[in-house]
Amino acid sequence: MTGVSIVMAGAVLGAGLAGPARAADQPPSTTYTNTLTAMEGEAFAHAKYLAYGEQAGRTGELGIARLFRDTAHTERYDHFAAEAALIHFVRSNAANLEESIAGEEHEATVVYPGFAARARADGCSAAADLFDELAADEAVHAARFRTALRAITDPGSGVRIPVGDVVPPVPIPPSLPACTGATQGNLEATIRGEAFANAKYTSYAEHARATGVPRLARLWDNTAGQELGEHFAQAAELAGLVRDNATNLRDSISGEVYEATVMYPSFSRQAAAAGDARAAALFREIAFDEADHASAFLRALVELEV
Repeated sequence: MTGVSIVMAGAVLGAGLAGPARAADQPPSTTYTNTLTAMEGEAFAHAKYLAYGEQAGRTGELGIARLFRDTAHTERYDHFAAEAALIHFVRSNAANLEESIAGEEHEATVVYPGFAARARADGCSAAADLFDELAADEAVHAARFRTALRAITDPGSGVRIPVGDVVPPVPIPPSLPACTGATQGNLEATIRGEAFANAKYTSYAEHARATGVPRLARLWDNTAGQELGEHFAQAAELAGLVRDNATNLRDSISGEVYEATVMYPSFSRQAAAAGDARAAALFREIAFDEADHASAFLRALVELEV
């Protein structure tokens, strides 16, 4: 998992770091802010480890591939899920749609067009073309979400919830960064934002399914699939995310050690000082898990290089 705090990526990309409603003049608590930071890191780890697992599988390192897949599952369906529950991240279907419409429109009209212009100025046409494509896709997502919102808030309208399209995932081969400067930073922000969108939308799908709205769940699932399988994948290749297995393991060890020894212990202490005993305990538990992940990755690296 990354050892860098990535709240910026979600904010810049309109990833919709939503949570329980607060009064307009009430600032978010430290625990709330730290939990969002942690969730973004867990979502990115989930997506990154799936990509690392694919690379290990392609090279015949099936044990490493399984380790990455299993760890990715823990990051998303244990850590991210527990942190989301802690701050009541998932709300009503209508509120989830409203938040997502705002995020997708911001990406479509502000963020990705700005990233595309910067990429052209940096002379990276591949990134510029990708950002143009992402902007168009996010506009489509926003339109579908608006239709879905009308369908569930005005049942008499006759409007039906769209389900979107199943977009085949794109493989992420090992690569070096295709761009430099601000555009490389924008690609890195993109993969973090798209990874967060994937985790967020799969959570929204679970809620829609549990509340008896299966077509909305399908829309969330299909959108989440495109965010990870296409958007994340395309940006990850240009950003040079995936390397050889040893490099991928070293990156993972570094991130997990940071979280186990610095980030989560700090979050736990801050939560305890604020009287948030539940959050303090959760952060402490996840720190132990991340230490175990680091150890498992280290053992895999030693075995690989012996």
